Amino acid sequence: MILQALYDYYQILRKDPNVEIAEPAYSNAPVSYALNVSLEGELLDIIPLFTPVQSGKKTVERPRRMNVPEQVKRSLNVAANFLCDNAAYALGLTEKEAKDPAYAQERFEAFRQLNIELLSQADSPAARAVRTFLQKYNPQQAQDNPIIARHKEGLLQGGNLIFWVQGQNTLDDPEIRRVWEEYKSGQKAITMQCLVTGRVEPIARLHPSIKGVRDAKSTGVSLVSFNLDASESYGKEQGLNSPISQWVASGYGVALNYLLSDQNPNPKIYLGDTTVVYWAESESKRYASVFYSLLNPKYQQEEIETNEAERRRDQDGERMLQDVWKKIEQGKPVDIDAFCQEQGLKGNTRFYVLGLAPSVARLAVRFFLTEPFGIFAERIVQHYEDLKIEKEHPNQPDYLSPFRILAECVSPKVTRQDEELKTSWSLLGGALMRCILTGAPYPEGLYAAIINRVRHDSDESNDDARKRNVKINYIRAAYIKAHLLRKYRRQTQNPYQEALQMSLNESYTHPAYVLGRLFAVLEKAQKDALGQNINATIKDRYFTSACASPASVFPTLLRLSHHHTAKAEYGGVADRKIQELLSLLEAKPFPTRLSLDEQGIFVLGYYHQRADFYVKNSDRTAGTEQSNDQSN
Repeated sequence: MILQALYDYYQILRKDPNVEIAEPAYSNAPVSYALNVSLEGELLDIIPLFTPVQSGKKTVERPRRMNVPEQVKRSLNVAANFLCDNAAYALGLTEKEAKDPAYAQERFEAFRQLNIELLSQADSPAARAVRTFLQKYNPQQAQDNPIIARHKEGLLQGGNLIFWVQGQNTLDDPEIRRVWEEYKSGQKAITMQCLVTGRVEPIARLHPSIKGVRDAKSTGVSLVSFNLDASESYGKEQGLNSPISQWVASGYGVALNYLLSDQNPNPKIYLGDTTVVYWAESESKRYASVFYSLLNPKYQQEEIETNEAERRRDQDGERMLQDVWKKIEQGKPVDIDAFCQEQGLKGNTRFYVLGLAPSVARLAVRFFLTEPFGIFAERIVQHYEDLKIEKEHPNQPDYLSPFRILAECVSPKVTRQDEELKTSWSLLGGALMRCILTGAPYPEGLYAAIINRVRHDSDESNDDARKRNVKINYIRAAYIKAHLLRKYRRQTQNPYQEALQMSLNESYTHPAYVLGRLFAVLEKAQKDALGQNINATIKDRYFTSACASPASVFPTLLRLSHHHTAKAEYGGVADRKIQELLSLLEAKPFPTRLSLDEQGIFVLGYYHQRADFYVKNSDRTAGTEQSNDQSN
């Protein structure tokens, strides 16, 4: 299914005049130099093929990307390419003679043998010129050639070289292309039925290398490969275990490398070790652009300098979601088909999302999802709706990206290189994205990680109000609410439905929710009595125990509250609030322990009550009137 979808997208890319992709039997590769030879096979010059590229604020020169004969896969073996290879193969030039005197000679001989064999079948001046050059060239005398010596430093850096004849690219020669394509179609290939096309065709022994997946080998990794005897069946080795024709293998490799490259206008999404690419079964790039804007991964794991186009895309995403959210707030159903029409899209267009992660021998597929585009848009909107909760500060983001949620499950004291961070993101990143796009309940491991951070983190003083309350913040509370909503959505009853609201529900009497509210009131009473500069608040000392086993902590907290309310200027108000909450508790004495779900409800009760302290009376009255209007 994955290979079929990628091969179909390759066919779409071939029709796009704005996309430079390789034809079957070719690959798009970086080329650093051209060896310009005469019709008599003499080396005339070496032409640099670097192009200036803007990288941040600097302009750097990078090899030119060109369509060349499909590159072979190498590990430790000697394997030459046709008319495009590095200096060790094309010129026998290397600095590794100290360890292996025959290193360059072996590679040049392999290159010479392959290229002379193929060029002998082409009847053109360009083919004869390159063949003559390879027959006459002696790698032992390369160091003495003034043309090679002039470019030696650059040649030894490992870039690819191609051949020109009298300034003309040999890869444009029709005879040379014919010979290569005939050779490629029948290169030691066994003919079998292709699993993708269903036709009997030459089967690819090795599948193409895929580049651009984070933390994978820079030289590329296969998506499909078999390298163990345990993987072989009935004598079928390597690619014969999953017979894919050479043309299909080349096509899907080109499409996937395009999606992972900078040539793709829609950026990759990184979640832990998972690299996410996405595309539509359409020539329009607008589907992928809207998908990225809706998902709005504004906070990426890597720190990159945001350019104007990226800022505009983020603003577009915010604007789209604001339009959708206004309808949700008004209690109106969201018409995804109408939304797609506004964006110039069709909701029934097939859309694909593929998550890849590095592995030892091949790429690991974290997930592969396919649905009509409108379904994905609807699920992303549902994700944001589930996360909606009253913010601590007006300037906090309305829409929480998956990355922001994942970041909350890791201690803020660790760096990006720490093993804790890598492990958490690796295990949970792909799972969270899959749940968002399928509408499934969020991963239990992520919920446990968030609760664990609530237990272990502590508040830190900071002049920036947005960075306070690390222990229980807007993002953690929003995720806890969304997690419990999704967990019980498919069940007949949700025992915590009344707590899973945007703001405080004063009529809800579940012990965990009431105790969370009570803890917030007790904490405020302490701060009112002793001021803000307290070495250790009751939250620092008792919150973890109060959340897990209330019976062991709350009697002590209530005794302390008598001292605090006696000292506070408005202690009587706090005391009445404490009595009011105690009267709501149906279970007496206090519960001895709370389950993991109830601990989340405790956190929500605390968060809602604390946020309610700072709601203006005018806002509270307006909110009540709006709720009454909607109910009527």
